[in-house]
Amino acid sequence: MKFWLQWDDPGRREQHRVADMTKRKGSSTHCRPYPQQLRWAVLAGMLTLIAALSTVASYASRPGEPLLIVAYVRGSASEIDRYPVGRLSHMNYSFLHLQGNRLALRSSRDSIGISHLVSLKKRNPGLKVILSVGGWGGCKTCSDVFSAREGRHEFAVSAKDLLERFGADGVDLDWEFPAIEGYPGHRFAPEDRHNFTLLVQDLRDVLGSRYEVTFAAGGFMAYLRSSIEWDQVMPLVDRVYLMTYDLVNGFSTSTGHHTPLFSSPGQMESADNAVRYLDSIGVPHSKIVIGAAFYARVWENVDSTNNGLFQKGKFTTFVSYGHLDGYLDSTGAFTKFWDSTAQAPYAYDASKRLFATFDDRRSIALKTNYVLDHRLGGIMFWELTGDKLENGLLDAIVKTAQQAGRQK
Repeated sequence: MKFWLQWDDPGRREQHRVADMTKRKGSSTHCRPYPQQLRWAVLAGMLTLIAALSTVASYASRPGEPLLIVAYVRGSASEIDRYPVGRLSHMNYSFLHLQGNRLALRSSRDSIGISHLVSLKKRNPGLKVILSVGGWGGCKTCSDVFSAREGRHEFAVSAKDLLERFGADGVDLDWEFPAIEGYPGHRFAPEDRHNFTLLVQDLRDVLGSRYEVTFAAGGFMAYLRSSIEWDQVMPLVDRVYLMTYDLVNGFSTSTGHHTPLFSSPGQMESADNAVRYLDSIGVPHSKIVIGAAFYARVWENVDSTNNGLFQKGKFTTFVSYGHLDGYLDSTGAFTKFWDSTAQAPYAYDASKRLFATFDDRRSIALKTNYVLDHRLGGIMFWELTGDKLENGLLDAIVKTAQQAGRQK
């Protein structure tokens, strides 16, 4: 017997199936529960589901609640402590990796780093410390390990062991990428898509509702369409972190905006494009978190047409936002531009034929307002220590949220 539970989530209807709630061991067409027994079985199942969903949706973006701000973090304690971490709702330690089938620490540096983040909860009791797994180049064996039931279960158990050991609050999966090509040379296979679903199911079964389960998702259409069984995964996770950056990347042979808010005639991929796609397949806005970039990407050998935008070129380097002004000023020839359609900045040096794409305070404020206007789950960024110490991008997020009454 199957039932559908429906509810409204900011003007939308979600459907979650409570399957076979009345099925009992040994039952058959010759031995059916009495109507009263059936009603109690259905009620118990529905209450269990509602309790689980209320935990998973605990950080839904509602007017008046503090904006969820998620920082991916790496670096030493002394580096991290220079930033206003009291403004963050989540700090995602980046990254832990697989050792065999288990989630493992690479060295004492991981142990010290996680312990320090957890210690910050004394100053910020609402802070959640999450263990992020994988990252770019950090998930070489994920396809193999997560293809087997034993591998998924052993991973989930080891993740719980680490969470209990450190007093952390959840696991974030950053597998780049299931079912499509990611890091060069890393295995990927069509069955990764369903194996990711099974992995999330195992994690939720082992971790229960006490811990958060999230994942970082590519913000581009190939990933959104091919890597995830969204209808099966999203009811089980707290949020998806859309990596709406690197939308042009180190392998791109043409320039573009690597972290635009909106699509433009020259580039379909954008934060809004990814959100619209997830909305079209029924992913609740409250579970969608968009990403911002605390770094620039730079191309060389770029023609001056259109001030270097959407031109052939070769990727050459990253520049953290904290060092971006110095980098752009160092040549004395960079000119900054604003794409009013994409709502994104860029810069071009005609003398050296260099093109840079990045987020700035203006684009970050617009992204934050987009999150608030669309009642998304929050905003996240890579990576905290790439910011300026004063008047940086985190400051722009906080001030925008304060103006909307979503931060103190």
